[in-house]
Amino acid sequence: QVQLVESGGGLVQPGGSLRLSCVASGSVWAIYAMGWYRQAPGKQRELVAAMTNGGTTNYADYVKGRFTISRDNAKNAVYLQMNSLKPEDTAVYYCNGNTIGIGNYWGRGTQVTVSS
Repeated sequence: QVQLVESGGGLVQPGGSLRLSCVASGSVWAIYAMGWYRQAPGKQRELVAAMTNGGTTNYADYVKGRFTISRDNAKNAVYLQMNSLKPEDTAVYYCNGNTIGIGNYWGRGTQVTVSS
């Protein structure tokens, strides 16, 4: 099993920045990709960004140029730097860990609110 703990959410004004962090523990040897998803009220959970162990990234079109995903494999961590935030970025952001053979794991989520 893999445990994922997020931090770094909060309230920010439009145009502001936030950095989300997620640290994995447990069977981290099985992780081959980590990423971030978000879910706004009344909407389905959607991919924000993901990165494989080898550094290949995948971004949702609506965050390209504004958000940057990074990983520290030595710390079993994934980060999401969010710049130029918009009110429509308001959502609960979930850390995701994809593994080889033991399943797909989620953190509990961290709230990001973009409002003036």
